[in-house]
Amino acid sequence: MASGSAPLPPSPSHILRSHSAQLSALSISDDNERLYSGDVSGLVVITSTRSLRAIASWKAHTNGLLGVEEWINGIITHGRDNKLHVWTRIQEPLASASIRIGGSAALPGLPMPTLCYSMDVNALNYCRFSLLLQPASAQFSESNEALIALPNLIESSLADIWALPSCQRVHAAIGKDRALSSPMDILSSDGRGSTKTGLIMSMHLFTASATAPHPSSSKSYESQIQLLCAYENGGVTLWRYIRTNKQTSVEGIGWEAIWSVKLHVESVMAMAVSRDATLALTVSADHLIGRYDLMDAGQSSALEKTCVAHKTKYPGNSSIAIRNDGKVCAVGGWDGK
Repeated sequence: MASGSAPLPPSPSHILRSHSAQLSALSISDDNERLYSGDVSGLVVITSTRSLRAIASWKAHTNGLLGVEEWINGIITHGRDNKLHVWTRIQEPLASASIRIGGSAALPGLPMPTLCYSMDVNALNYCRFSLLLQPASAQFSESNEALIALPNLIESSLADIWALPSCQRVHAAIGKDRALSSPMDILSSDGRGSTKTGLIMSMHLFTASATAPHPSSSKSYESQIQLLCAYENGGVTLWRYIRTNKQTSVEGIGWEAIWSVKLHVESVMAMAVSRDATLALTVSADHLIGRYDLMDAGQSSALEKTCVAHKTKYPGNSSIAIRNDGKVCAVGGWDGK
C-alpha cells in the first residue's frame, strides 16, 4: 500500500444471496439469532445467523419493503403497497441449526409465516414505522401490546400512533397544531403548506420521564410519549404528549414541540436513535451528519450546542446506524460506500 493512501475497505465475512432484487429493508432480532431482509419486489427472507441459511422466504407485499422488524412472537412488515402486516414468527428448524455454514442459500420447503392481521397505511412518504413496546405488567414478564407510529393516513407531514394488536388509533395528526398556522395548510396533503416541513421522512417513537433526566418507563406511560420526526425540508422536531388526563388525542391536540431545528440543506434521508434514546443522528443528500442530544436540547438557548451539524467529505448519504453502546455509527452513501 502506498504511503498516505486510504486503507482498503474490509472484505465481508459472508455474502448472503437470498434476494434477486435490490434490498430495501434490514433488521436483526434482539437476540441476534435472525436476520430479516426485504427487497423492492416485496420479498422477505429470514436468515439464521448461526447457519447463515434462510429459514423462511415469502412474498409479503406487492411492492417494495419499507421496513421489517421482529416483535415478540410476531413479525411486522411495512410495504409500499400501503399495507402493514403482522405475521406469526417462524421458528428455526432444529436440524438447520446444526448444518455447517455454506452450501445453498435456502433450505427446501421453507415455511411461510401466517398472516395475523393487516392495516391500511400511507406509504407516500417512504417512511417506515417506528415500534414502541409497552412495559410488561406484574402478571406477565413480556407485554404483547405495542404502540406503532406511522405517517398520517391523509396528511403526509403529520403522524399517527396506533395500538397493537387492537389496531386502534390512539393519537391522530400529531403536528397539526403547528400546521394550522395558515389556512392554506388545510388544503395541503403533501406537507408543503406555509410551514414547509414537507413529508415526514423518518420517525422514532420512545418514552422519556417528565421528571427524571434520563429515559424511564416507571412513571405514567402515556404522558411520557415522545416522537422524533425528520422532515423533507431537512428539519427535525421532537414532539411530546403533555396531557395526563387523556390517553388518546385527535387533531394533534395535547402534543407540543419541545424543539425544532434544521441542520440539513436537503431532505433528511435517514435517522438513527441510540438504544437509550439519548442521541439521534441524521443524514441527507448533502455532506452533513446531524447530531441531536435528546436529553439536553429542551432549552431553545441550548440548541446550538446540543444540535450540531458535522461536515463530511462525502455528499449523498442514504442510511445510518448506531451501535448499541452509542459510541460508533455507520453511514451508507449512494455511491455504495
